[in-house]
Amino acid sequence: MSEMIGRSENSSVDFATQSTLNHVAIIMDGNRRWARERGLPTLIGHRRGLGRLLDLLPALRSSDIEVLTLFGFSSANWQRSDCEVGYLLELADEAVRRFTPVALEERVRVEVIGRRDRLPQTLVRHIEHTELSTRHGDRLLRVAVDYSSRDAIARAAQRVGKDCNTAQFSRSLAKTSMLDNVDLLIRTGKEQRLSDFLLWECAFAELYFPDQYWPEFDAESLQKAIAWYQQRNRRFGV
Repeated sequence: MSEMIGRSENSSVDFATQSTLNHVAIIMDGNRRWARERGLPTLIGHRRGLGRLLDLLPALRSSDIEVLTLFGFSSANWQRSDCEVGYLLELADEAVRRFTPVALEERVRVEVIGRRDRLPQTLVRHIEHTELSTRHGDRLLRVAVDYSSRDAIARAAQRVGKDCNTAQFSRSLAKTSMLDNVDLLIRTGKEQRLSDFLLWECAFAELYFPDQYWPEFDAESLQKAIAWYQQRNRRFGV
């Protein structure tokens, strides 16, 4: 389905006008609201969300997705109550440990982006172990933990000179965030905003907002999002 290639005169970054899907990013929102609507503690919603995340890993095998990036814990989430933050970090630690055998079975490489200096050292060690153990995977799962896109952009800007172009800045940004342009951004939770997630990488992304909370988003939901994306006509200004 490839049509023409659009290239900016001031940049060496290419964008193909096509419906092939390489990189999907997901803002996993709505755990708390899902629980509240059912009269359950919010922590139960987070627990259900973790299970949904693990269920999606095998779905990568039957898709064309090469890179899946998930917003696990925002830098803004530190503003929540100590109890909830503590529980979220415990879930993150559990998720990283449970990712390892599933990722190995599904041949998925796991990487974690974001700051690590504010995370518990036990969690950091488990992240490093999972990254090392899964490094030979065929597809890539990135999880953003203590992540802020604006912070990543600001740190990249500090490293480059005033004459840098878009491609040079992208390479600098990759040192603190990531480089792959997002094809499809999915946000659950019945909200429609980016919330400081992959702002640079989502410059030309298609945005999909299902009427679902994250605990309701399953493999079938992912396939519907992919089918919606494949109907899009991506021209990137051409």
